[in-house]
Amino acid sequence: MTVILGLTGSIGMGKSTTAGFFREAGIPVWDADAEVHRLYAPGGAAVAPLAELCPHALKSGAIDRAALKDWIAREPEALRRIEGVVHPLAATSRRKFIEDHKSRNTALIVLDIPLLFETGADRLCDATLTVTAPPEVQRARVLDRGTMTEAQLDAILSKQMPDAEKRQRATYVIETRTPAQTRDEVRKLIVKLTET
Repeated sequence: MTVILGLTGSIGMGKSTTAGFFREAGIPVWDADAEVHRLYAPGGAAVAPLAELCPHALKSGAIDRAALKDWIAREPEALRRIEGVVHPLAATSRRKFIEDHKSRNTALIVLDIPLLFETGADRLCDATLTVTAPPEVQRARVLDRGTMTEAQLDAILSKQMPDAEKRQRATYVIETRTPAQTRDEVRKLIVKLTET
């Protein structure tokens, strides 16, 4: 039997690092963000339908995320229309990933989905894991990347389910204090989920 673990966490909580520790341990991970990047890349399944919705987002045969962000900022319905294209395509990829691993009897797989609870994808999972960190650590991690302002971070956080609610809904919670400690907790969780 294949155990499906849903992994989530707000921006700056260490979700990508945690997903990397699962991969390092040999656990297959389906990454929602990476899938969206594939869909937007040249030849990606979302390129033509998104170019039809927002022609100025098409650049060099790919979808320019910055152009989509501009459209979302100007047009209240834009995000819903983009999600109407992208979510079904991502769901098809995710379903194939799950079916492939179930057919191989893979013991454990991880679905790395930032909006796991918000989109209802947690219903596909046998268990869920939320990664967390204190708010000041989260803020420092994001701002230290140098890719966004405090105002942009606040805008993102206002659209995400609060960390406290994610922790409450999750089967398991890991506080990502240090990489070594996080890796250790991931390894313990893998053992727990794969014991027969």
